[in-house]
Amino acid sequence: MAEAAAETTKKTKPGWGTLFRSLRNPKSGYTALFGFASGLPFSLFLGTLYAWLSEAEVELETMGVFSLIGLAYAFQFLWSPLIDKVSIPGFSKLGRRKQWIVPAQILLGVILIALSLSNPTNEAIGWFSLLAGIGALASATQDIAINAWRIDVADEEATLDILSTVYQMGYRLAALVGGALGLIIAARIGWPQTYLIMGGILLAIGIIGLWAPDTKVTEAGEGEPDELLLSLQKKGEINPSLRAKALGAVGLLWAVAIGTVLTFMYMSLAYAPEDRPNPTDFTVNFGPWIIVATVVIPAFIAGWLASQKNKGENVLTEDIPRDAGNSYAIDHLYRALVMPLVEFVGRMGWSLVLILSLVLTYRICDAIWGTFAYPFYLGELNYTNDEVAFASKFFGVGAIIAGLALGGYMLTVVGRMATLTFGALIAALTNLLYADMAIGGANMQAASDAIYFTNLIEFMAPFGSEGLPRLTFTIMWENLAIGIAGAAYVAWLSSIVSKKYSAVQYALLSSLTLLVGTLGRGALGEMIEDRGYFDVFILTTAIGGVAVVLCVFEWIRQKRAGAKSGVVTPDAAAVPAE
Repeated sequence: MAEAAAETTKKTKPGWGTLFRSLRNPKSGYTALFGFASGLPFSLFLGTLYAWLSEAEVELETMGVFSLIGLAYAFQFLWSPLIDKVSIPGFSKLGRRKQWIVPAQILLGVILIALSLSNPTNEAIGWFSLLAGIGALASATQDIAINAWRIDVADEEATLDILSTVYQMGYRLAALVGGALGLIIAARIGWPQTYLIMGGILLAIGIIGLWAPDTKVTEAGEGEPDELLLSLQKKGEINPSLRAKALGAVGLLWAVAIGTVLTFMYMSLAYAPEDRPNPTDFTVNFGPWIIVATVVIPAFIAGWLASQKNKGENVLTEDIPRDAGNSYAIDHLYRALVMPLVEFVGRMGWSLVLILSLVLTYRICDAIWGTFAYPFYLGELNYTNDEVAFASKFFGVGAIIAGLALGGYMLTVVGRMATLTFGALIAALTNLLYADMAIGGANMQAASDAIYFTNLIEFMAPFGSEGLPRLTFTIMWENLAIGIAGAAYVAWLSSIVSKKYSAVQYALLSSLTLLVGTLGRGALGEMIEDRGYFDVFILTTAIGGVAVVLCVFEWIRQKRAGAKSGVVTPDAAAVPAE
């Protein structure tokens, strides 16, 4: 027995051994591939495509329509219940998540090839924009399904932490291929040929994805979807009449939110350029209300339902038979829209306030700052396009990937919450590096000189100015911090959702992360105009400090949750709830 225990301890000892075992698992390879498939279309539709349109001399007013594409990613949670609830006829045999992933990847490949055969001129932009819009919807749908798949297939060897890190590595690599490398390829063989190649890559990934592991459709969560529906008729469940009222309220709110987005999209496509609504204004003005309608108010409703169930009020006093009529349809809708929130709120309780606060603040620094990075580099610091491309795209992406690798290693050694807290701390502190750059960068230059980093950059980029080493040095540390924080954040976010409702719950939480960055940019832009970049970086450091404090509270919460459940692990609640 002692030898067996020693052997078990040896096998499960955290460190490089655990990391390498996880990476050797086929699930890790497919996760990297799916991460690449997620990042490539995002880069091609929201970045590189604008370069093609500019080269084709498409008018800026017309080009503004393409910013609609970003809405598919910002509000993807609106159709996430479909991923958890609906099976696609003819594809369900592929698996619970692959029935969405593989068709989406193949559709994306076809769309990119179709774009390569199209002509993005002002006269023919309608068909081109339609294809890009459908592609963005397919890409966002793929992201929902892949994130849910990653959570579903994680096990003790291919851990959730490692799969989350590997996914991001693939995603970041795709951003480099679709962005910087895409521009280089297009300059040599042309845009149509470039998009043809990218489409072929996604088609190949879609075909390879056929062999990826997945849970069966009949294994959704704890059992078949029908079993989850049958459980609603059991003693102790919420009374059907009350469920119907809750569904009516939540369904109306979601319908209004979806209708608002569709109306905006119609106005943007059908109206004349001078009359089209502004996408940024729409996100700022309507985005918070969409979140209130689809997340905040339904969460209160879900919390009340959970409290009623816990108190034994408004619940069934005995099992009732299933009605195949209207109540059956209502139960299906209730399971898709309301149950994910009821489960999450009921499981988290008042801890939900802490969870949402951490979600809203953890990535806010880099989420807001990203919009102003190029104006800061090019306008404020007067670097050239080539210098910024070298520092941020080539060297910077490498630093993020290195940070992800280091974050993955830390997750296996010190645990998720320690890594999450450390990531929040260093991500906040790197804002001080940019504050130094805003007042001349003397400290960054001295630090770069001290470790001979300046000599390395002068050798690698002889075209650069004398200030390029300190810019690259600053970006390197920031991106390294982003990589560590990103690895921990996605792993933590994935760990707090339920496998039964992973698509909806993860999509809702990740959308909040995206939206808060969008909402804060206007205020930050005004502050830059009024106070300058230095004060802004001091402010973002302080906001990052708030995230560190919240991480500590969440760490304490998980420790207490583990103590109550009798589970002694580095991170309580380390596995998504079943």
